[in-house]
Amino acid sequence: MKKLIDKYNSGTIVEKFIYLNIAAFCFTFMVSSFGFLMQSESNFIMEWFAIPSEIETFATRPWSIITYGFLHGSFFHILSNLFVLFYIGNLFLEYFTERQFLSFYLYGTIFGGLLYLVSYSIFPAFENEQAILVGASAAVMAIFIGIATYIPQYELKIRFIGYIKLWKLALLFVLIDIIQIPNGNSGGHLAHLGGALFGYIYMKQMHKSRIYFSIKNPFGSVFKKNSKLKTVYKTTTKTRFKNDQQQIDLILDKISKSGYDSLTKEEKNLLFKQGKNKS
Repeated sequence: MKKLIDKYNSGTIVEKFIYLNIAAFCFTFMVSSFGFLMQSESNFIMEWFAIPSEIETFATRPWSIITYGFLHGSFFHILSNLFVLFYIGNLFLEYFTERQFLSFYLYGTIFGGLLYLVSYSIFPAFENEQAILVGASAAVMAIFIGIATYIPQYELKIRFIGYIKLWKLALLFVLIDIIQIPNGNSGGHLAHLGGALFGYIYMKQMHKSRIYFSIKNPFGSVFKKNSKLKTVYKTTTKTRFKNDQQQIDLILDKISKSGYDSLTKEEKNLLFKQGKNKS
């Protein structure tokens, strides 16, 4: 147990979220197994921590707007989510801080849950239908679409396919969700789109304002890591920084188009120096 705790504490925030999802998955199915032995069809984890489709029921368990993002309904469900989270999450951390990752994960989860609730309230297709929502897909989509919006020309190498630009892969994921809405798990696909929409808007606004921001970590030391967070850069309107600001804008545009690795040593040094002075 101590080794597991040490491994968790020393991991990146991506690894921490993977461990938390796996732990929640194992515990949920342990409860299901015990319920089967006791001839009980209910699972209190799913009942109290998944999002119900009815607004009235949701009002009695508002915490589910976040907790559903750590629950999964099947092995394939969690495997596919965590597989994408591992690769896309670590790519995200190459450009942003762990706190910013946390913001995308939690708020992507919330926005996905909100779109799910709204959809079940307004669309005739869901009239008189009762369901629950679980899964980290909305959070994963927020992170995926967010980083794809920031570095759309970044290329991923996929076995048997070759290199594919990140924006094309992200668009494919979005289109799959849209196409699948009439074919089952409609609420889940809408939640994925809610997370994707958040990731896109959040990143666009950040890039537009040239401000690297993060929302305060509501979990305190739970996700605290001993290593230093990446230096982040904030713009300023002071005239004496005008020339440097123009250079930084050009560098950020270059990162957006070609990725961080395309920067020269001088550009990287300037970006680091400015971030250190103004963060």
